[in-house]
Amino acid sequence: MRKTEKGMGDEDEEKLSKMGLGKEKEGSNLDMNFSESFSEPGFQDSGKKVMGSEFFDHLVDDRGKGSSSSSEGDVESRETRKYTNEEKAEGKIDDYDYDDDNIVDNNSNLDLNLRPDELDASYALQLLSKIMHREVTAVNQESSRYLNQETSRNINQESSRNLNQETSRNINQESSRNLNQETSRNINQESSRNLNQESYRYHKDELRSRHEYILSNVAEHFAHPGIHNEVIKRKSSEVDKELDDSQSPFSLAMELVKKRNFSQSVDNESSIKWLPAQNKGHYVSSHNVPKLMDLCLNVLATNADKIVSLENVPDDLRHRLCKMVSDRRKMDAHFVELLARDSPTEIRVWDTSQLTEDDCIKIFCACDTRNLTVLQLDLCGLCIHEHVLRRILAGPLCRLHKLATISLKGAFRLSDAGLSALAKSAPGLLSINLSQCSLLTSDAINDLAIHMKSTLRELYIDDCQNINAMLFLPALKKFKHLEVLSVAGIQTVSDDFVIGLVEACGMNMKELVLANCVELTDLSLKCVGKTCPKLCALDLSHLHNLTDSALQYLANGCRSICKIKLCRNDFSDEAIAAFLEVSGMSLNELSLNKISKVNMNTALSIAKCLRKLLSLDLSWCRKLTEEALGLIVDSCPALKVFKLFGCTQVTDVFLKRHSNSQVHIIGCQTLPFLKHMDALGHQQAPLQYSPLVT
Repeated sequence: MRKTEKGMGDEDEEKLSKMGLGKEKEGSNLDMNFSESFSEPGFQDSGKKVMGSEFFDHLVDDRGKGSSSSSEGDVESRETRKYTNEEKAEGKIDDYDYDDDNIVDNNSNLDLNLRPDELDASYALQLLSKIMHREVTAVNQESSRYLNQETSRNINQESSRNLNQETSRNINQESSRNLNQETSRNINQESSRNLNQESYRYHKDELRSRHEYILSNVAEHFAHPGIHNEVIKRKSSEVDKELDDSQSPFSLAMELVKKRNFSQSVDNESSIKWLPAQNKGHYVSSHNVPKLMDLCLNVLATNADKIVSLENVPDDLRHRLCKMVSDRRKMDAHFVELLARDSPTEIRVWDTSQLTEDDCIKIFCACDTRNLTVLQLDLCGLCIHEHVLRRILAGPLCRLHKLATISLKGAFRLSDAGLSALAKSAPGLLSINLSQCSLLTSDAINDLAIHMKSTLRELYIDDCQNINAMLFLPALKKFKHLEVLSVAGIQTVSDDFVIGLVEACGMNMKELVLANCVELTDLSLKCVGKTCPKLCALDLSHLHNLTDSALQYLANGCRSICKIKLCRNDFSDEAIAAFLEVSGMSLNELSLNKISKVNMNTALSIAKCLRKLLSLDLSWCRKLTEEALGLIVDSCPALKVFKLFGCTQVTDVFLKRHSNSQVHIIGCQTLPFLKHMDALGHQQAPLQYSPLVT
């Protein structure tokens, strides 16, 4: 019995009823399954066409009887088709290819020759489940694909968001870093600009104050000389009020000089009368024969590196040899070590610039200093330092209880602490030379006053610019036996300092060096003349504020002066001549270097009064004639050194025809002068004016 496509036979209904599936149940189950399957999430918007009953009808028509609406089928299904046993065995359906997802299981026992209306309900369910499984699989795949796409989209969005955030963070960090760098650069530039402006402002103020100081203290001397002259005249008038004594030695000498000048002007003839010696060539022949001792010392100094010992050589010859070796720049560690052997009593070295710190430590740590009384290490800036002194002083052989004189001139690295350690180790020091020790301050002098106030006699602190004169003045007043003080070049030395010093120590003062202390005036010399009766040596070089009154105070008060330097001052020819008339009998050293007013009056006074003169410096005094110079040389029998640098008026008439056979004329034309610079000899005694008491 053949059934239509829209209906089922009685046998089919009976089979379905046995399986518990009726028509209504089948329809309801199918509808339910399809509705539930195709209503799941993801099917509505997947965009794929879902296979339904049409696909099922296509399968039925392909395998059995019935009409098919598909045009793609190759088998006519209006008649019953008989399948071969091979096809039945293989369960192969050629009309519709399902690839790998076959709807019908190959192992099923279904009879493929059955008509569609004879199909078992189980076959329908199995077929339906396969279809649903395929659809569900497709749906799942689509859902998975959609889910993957959605997940990928979400991941991409999240990654993009994270990337954007990270990029934004990096950009922000980089921007912040660049901003910070730019801000820091701007701040630094602004700070540097402010600092430069502040520094410029500070330097500008400093320059302004310096200019004001120059204008008030220096420039007025040139721009307004009247003001400066008024100040000097005021001070001079204050001094002259107390010195209005026409019967003083200086005033009497000045009157004699003026009368002599007046008589010369009336007679219209020169008072200088000098006749050159007739024996020409006397000067040359008398100075060409060197002494044997000088020749021997010359050879030793030239070959100083070959000397192996100075044992049993007297100190005076050692000193001369050391000076010659230093002049030849051959003073090295080897020669200093020779001087330090065998417990010496004196070590004098004028140039130690070639010694290192290690050389100094090695030499003096091994030196037995128990008998050492004089130690001179000049120009020792490279080898003398605080730690070097401490190493030497801590040595087992260092015993300085006999040390009386020490000179560390030019020790520019010597500090206050190093000097204090030295003062503690050598409390018996009588003379100390600290000239050109630029690191020393006023505290160093205060330490010396603590340890040596009852012993120190000589103190040299030339050109120590860090020392304030008024700050160490109280310490100087504590030195009860101070005889020599040298403060040359210290700009803070003033009239108040000199007055305070000589009032406290003037009675014992024998040498005073005030060269280049440009603030000094006649008031200082007035006090010196009153309070320093024992003064033997005085250096007043380069003091432009001094007038002729200063010489008047010295001549009337200091009658024992043996050595005086008046270089580069503005004293008159008459005042110098009057001073020499009064104080010239005791002078043995006189320096009038570059006093432009020196003339015939001075020459006559020198020739008349300075019989004991040993050294004379008239360099750059170009108003003196050859006759005046010849008269001076021939009239001073003790003269040994005569310096005439810059005197272009000198000729061979004077050089070769004077009668003084022992004088060394230095500085004229091409005559050798270095070997005669020290013709008077060096200091031999530890102290200049007092004996050494052991």
